[in-house]
Amino acid sequence: MILITGGARSGKSRLAEQLANEKASACGGNVLYIATSLVTDDEMARRIEQHQQMRPSHWRTHEGYRQLGNEIRQQSAFFPVVVLECITTMLTNLIFDWAGDSDPDRLDYLALERWLEPQIDDLLKASTESRSEIIMVTNELGCGIVPEYPLARHFLDIAGRVNQKLAQQANEVHFVVSGIDMKIKG
Repeated sequence: MILITGGARSGKSRLAEQLANEKASACGGNVLYIATSLVTDDEMARRIEQHQQMRPSHWRTHEGYRQLGNEIRQQSAFFPVVVLECITTMLTNLIFDWAGDSDPDRLDYLALERWLEPQIDDLLKASTESRSEIIMVTNELGCGIVPEYPLARHFLDIAGRVNQKLAQQANEVHFVVSGIDMKIKG
């Protein structure tokens, strides 16, 4: 498993796609691209479309953010390389699924994290047991200021713990800054 982290617009996706191309070419296989974003407005629709146009047309795309461990288990026999883009967006979507229309100031964040934990653990288990090369992209959120609002602070905490768990299990970890890849593990 390879984890690629860095700030927004740092070049993480480009690196993930480059590594996926290299690994797929080396084994003569194809790539499964798991896209976790949802179209929430016109701007997001444009961003998703730009990402789609950048990817090779022969890659298969699975759009979703739930039960990704199962998706990896089901597809790894067919795809020697899987790109999961991105963990932070997946977490956002799962958190909003769990919270619904609840007031963020009244959420039980410990219960939320307990609900998320088995899903993350299952994703990690599927990724580390898979014969496919799994390339995960996530955002490094710990380099900025601590957010003002409780939901954002708790999201930062949750994403930070998830990223630590992923990095611990990954064979390689890359940190991307301004388009420059720094391999920090493996």
